[in-house]
Amino acid sequence: MSLPENYGKETAQIELEIERKGVILGIDWNDAAQVRQLAHDAFHCRLGQADCDVDHPLRRARVELFALAQLMLAVMTESAENGVESHGGAAWKIFARALWLEKESAATDKTGAPPSTSATE
Repeated sequence: MSLPENYGKETAQIELEIERKGVILGIDWNDAAQVRQLAHDAFHCRLGQADCDVDHPLRRARVELFALAQLMLAVMTESAENGVESHGGAAWKIFARALWLEKESAATDKTGAPPSTSATE
Protein backbone atom coordinates (compact mmCIF):
# COMPACT_ATOMS: atom_id res chain seq x y z
CA MET A 1 0.00 0.00 0.00
CA SER A 2 1.46 3.33 -1.01
CA LEU A 3 1.15 6.50 1.01
CA PRO A 4 -1.30 9.10 -0.30
CA GLU A 5 0.17 12.00 -2.22
CA ASN A 6 0.29 15.39 -0.55
CA TYR A 7 -1.22 17.32 -3.44
CA GLY A 8 -1.47 20.57 -1.49
CA LYS A 9 2.23 20.54 -0.76
CA GLU A 10 3.08 19.64 -4.35
CA THR A 11 0.94 22.40 -5.85
CA ALA A 12 2.38 24.91 -3.36
CA GLN A 13 5.93 23.94 -4.36
CA ILE A 14 5.11 24.22 -8.06
CA GLU A 15 3.41 27.58 -7.46
CA LEU A 16 6.53 28.86 -5.70
CA GLU A 17 8.68 27.82 -8.65
CA ILE A 18 6.23 29.47 -11.07
CA GLU A 19 6.50 32.68 -9.05
CA ARG A 20 10.30 32.44 -9.04
CA LYS A 21 10.40 32.00 -12.81
CA GLY A 22 8.07 34.98 -13.09
CA VAL A 23 10.54 37.11 -11.14
CA ILE A 24 13.46 35.93 -13.28
CA LEU A 25 11.50 36.68 -16.47
CA GLY A 26 10.07 39.99 -15.22
CA ILE A 27 6.48 38.81 -15.57
CA ASP A 28 3.77 41.08 -14.24
CA TRP A 29 1.03 38.54 -13.50
CA ASN A 30 -1.50 41.40 -13.50
CA ASP A 31 -0.62 42.39 -17.08
CA ALA A 32 -3.17 40.35 -19.04
CA ALA A 33 -1.51 41.03 -22.40
CA GLN A 34 1.91 39.96 -21.17
CA VAL A 35 0.56 36.77 -19.59
CA ARG A 36 -1.52 36.00 -22.68
CA GLN A 37 1.60 36.38 -24.85
CA LEU A 38 3.42 34.03 -22.50
CA ALA A 39 0.60 31.49 -22.88
CA HIS A 40 0.77 31.86 -26.65
CA ASP A 41 4.52 31.25 -26.52
CA ALA A 42 3.97 28.18 -24.33
CA PHE A 43 1.65 26.63 -26.91
CA HIS A 44 4.07 27.27 -29.73
CA CYS A 45 7.33 26.39 -27.97
CA ARG A 46 9.16 23.50 -29.60
CA LEU A 47 12.48 22.56 -28.07
CA GLY A 48 15.33 23.27 -30.42
CA GLN A 49 13.64 26.20 -32.14
CA ALA A 50 15.40 29.54 -31.78
CA ASP A 51 12.91 31.01 -29.31
CA CYS A 52 12.68 27.79 -27.34
CA ASP A 53 16.25 26.68 -26.88
CA VAL A 54 17.74 26.31 -23.43
CA ASP A 55 21.24 27.62 -24.11
CA HIS A 56 20.39 31.12 -22.92
CA PRO A 57 19.47 31.53 -19.21
CA LEU A 58 16.29 33.55 -19.83
CA ARG A 59 15.02 31.23 -22.54
CA ARG A 60 15.81 28.29 -20.25
CA ALA A 61 13.73 29.95 -17.50
CA ARG A 62 10.83 30.36 -19.98
CA VAL A 63 10.99 26.70 -21.00
CA GLU A 64 11.17 25.68 -17.33
CA LEU A 65 8.07 27.81 -16.65
CA PHE A 66 6.24 26.02 -19.45
CA ALA A 67 7.32 22.67 -17.96
CA LEU A 68 6.06 23.76 -14.54
CA ALA A 69 2.67 24.49 -16.09
CA GLN A 70 2.57 20.97 -17.51
CA LEU A 71 3.61 19.55 -14.14
CA MET A 72 0.91 21.54 -12.31
CA LEU A 73 -1.72 20.23 -14.73
CA ALA A 74 -0.48 16.67 -14.19
CA VAL A 75 -0.59 16.99 -10.40
CA MET A 76 -4.05 18.55 -10.47
CA THR A 77 -5.32 15.86 -12.85
CA GLU A 78 -3.93 13.09 -10.65
CA SER A 79 -5.40 14.63 -7.51
CA ALA A 80 -8.81 14.93 -9.19
CA GLU A 81 -8.62 11.30 -10.31
CA ASN A 82 -8.00 10.39 -6.66
CA GLY A 83 -10.91 12.49 -5.43
CA VAL A 84 -8.70 15.19 -3.91
CA GLU A 85 -9.32 18.82 -4.78
CA SER A 86 -6.10 20.79 -5.25
CA HIS A 87 -5.44 24.38 -6.22
CA GLY A 88 -2.54 26.48 -7.38
CA GLY A 89 -1.99 30.01 -6.15
CA ALA A 90 -2.60 33.37 -7.76
CA ALA A 91 0.19 33.22 -10.36
CA TRP A 92 -0.89 29.75 -11.45
CA LYS A 93 -4.54 30.74 -11.74
CA ILE A 94 -3.68 33.75 -13.87
CA PHE A 95 -1.35 31.73 -16.12
CA ALA A 96 -3.80 28.82 -16.33
CA ARG A 97 -6.58 31.17 -17.39
CA ALA A 98 -4.37 32.62 -20.13
CA LEU A 99 -3.40 29.11 -21.24
CA TRP A 100 -7.07 28.14 -21.41
CA LEU A 101 -7.92 31.23 -23.43
CA GLU A 102 -5.02 30.50 -25.77
CA LYS A 103 -6.23 26.94 -26.24
CA GLU A 104 -9.75 28.17 -26.99
CA SER A 105 -8.33 30.76 -29.39
CA ALA A 106 -6.35 28.12 -31.26
CA ALA A 107 -9.48 25.97 -31.54
CA THR A 108 -11.64 28.82 -32.83
CA ASP A 109 -8.94 29.88 -35.27
CA LYS A 110 -9.38 26.50 -36.94
CA THR A 111 -13.15 27.02 -37.20
CA GLY A 112 -12.85 30.50 -38.63
CA ALA A 113 -14.25 32.28 -35.60
CA PRO A 114 -12.31 35.30 -34.35
CA PRO A 115 -9.89 34.57 -31.48
CA SER A 116 -10.46 36.07 -28.06
CA THR A 117 -8.01 38.78 -27.05
CA SER A 118 -9.10 39.39 -23.48
CA ALA A 119 -7.64 37.39 -20.61
CA THR A 120 -10.51 38.49 -18.38
CA GLU A 121 -13.43 37.00 -20.28
